[in-house]
Amino acid sequence: MVIATELCALSEYRIYPGNGKLMIRRDGKPVFLGSSKAFSLTIQRKKAAKLVWTQAWRRLHKKGMSETTTKKRTRRTNKVQ
Repeated sequence: MVIATELCALSEYRIYPGNGKLMIRRDGKPVFLGSSKAFSLTIQRKKAAKLVWTQAWRRLHKKGMSETTTKKRTRRTNKVQ
């Protein structure tokens, strides 16, 4: 059984049916918010990238990246004299 979930506009967590709030912005765009904490911070116009518990902050600070995708090392070529 597939459950239609929304993503929280601030934290990017999943919102299951019956949870969260739907706020309509002045321009008519619907904004789904998963908790009262997310709603309050959105009303205060806080940036998600500055809140440590949000996915935006984790993405910005490279947290939770899988270790298999490590940076490839490049070898510099030496000049022949």
